[in-house]
Amino acid sequence: MTKTVKCLVWDLDDTLWDGVVLEGDAPEPFAGAVSTLRTLDERGILHAVASRGEPDVAAAHLAAHGLAEMFSVIQVNWGAKSDSVQSVAEALNIGLDTIAFVDNDPLERAEVAQALPMVRCYPADEVPWLPRRVEFQPEFVTPESRQRRQMYRVEAARKQAEQGHTGPSAEFLASLDLEMTVRRAAESDLIRAHELTVRTHQLNTTGWTADLDELRRLSRSPNHEVLVASLRDRFGPYGTIGLALSEIHSDRSVLKLLLMSCRVMSRGVGAVLLNHIITRALASGRRPMAEFVPTDVNRIMLVTLRFAGFAVSSQDGGRLLLGYSGDRPPSPADHVRLLS
Repeated sequence: MTKTVKCLVWDLDDTLWDGVVLEGDAPEPFAGAVSTLRTLDERGILHAVASRGEPDVAAAHLAAHGLAEMFSVIQVNWGAKSDSVQSVAEALNIGLDTIAFVDNDPLERAEVAQALPMVRCYPADEVPWLPRRVEFQPEFVTPESRQRRQMYRVEAARKQAEQGHTGPSAEFLASLDLEMTVRRAAESDLIRAHELTVRTHQLNTTGWTADLDELRRLSRSPNHEVLVASLRDRFGPYGTIGLALSEIHSDRSVLKLLLMSCRVMSRGVGAVLLNHIITRALASGRRPMAEFVPTDVNRIMLVTLRFAGFAVSSQDGGRLLLGYSGDRPPSPADHVRLLS
């Protein structure tokens, strides 16, 4: 299965526009490039820049053509393009296997491909046709995915505020006025829930992927509970960032899947959703349990389960079954207001 691109990283000179800014060409953007920018943006695919040159000059030229706001991260410098692409991945907190890179120079593409083999590289003359490629076609495009760029830009404002904060990190978290809403998944939530299972790997307990029909069946089943979580703070909404699927038995509630968007990794909200699930299970007289399937990137979710009070009960191959060891829910986080 071809993994959908989450971010297309652009070279600028002779790729996004026709000429070299520092040579005084005042180059015009290619019409096909601008069309691809806007088409992919509508699909929720982010854009970033990894280009050589002077950052202020490049930024001014992007702004002059009304394109600056299309890019979530701009890396313009004289270093290796692969270093800039790596910085983009870190800034957006996404995997290199979800990044694509476009450049008119085959040597630059080769450098990136050698240093970062998971990044897909394309020549500039293919830019007008990239939206036709399967890897640039998300299975679903939701109103929320169309706002992805704006959400990442708001996230950049959050990061700037955090970098300017001089006190403890816990103090900054408290200043965000975080508010999480947890609700049973409705029909209108299912596309986003499916999207989360496809796009989220690090903060994912089992890696289970469900299609729409399966999610619809489970959300209507009396033996299952599908919850979604949305988050907002004083900067604005994060959107729907969490999903939990539990299998309900007479004496236990088994968490089959818990995942959180990587965008909220530093907010400590995965534990908030998990604590809510534990509380619901105990209130209904059921023992909270959880499954965990280790992958190359999701160990942090096992740590989250263990810190919440889960201990390994049994193991079947690579799948762990954990049971909650307490008879009371964990203490609620004081930096997040929970609504349900």
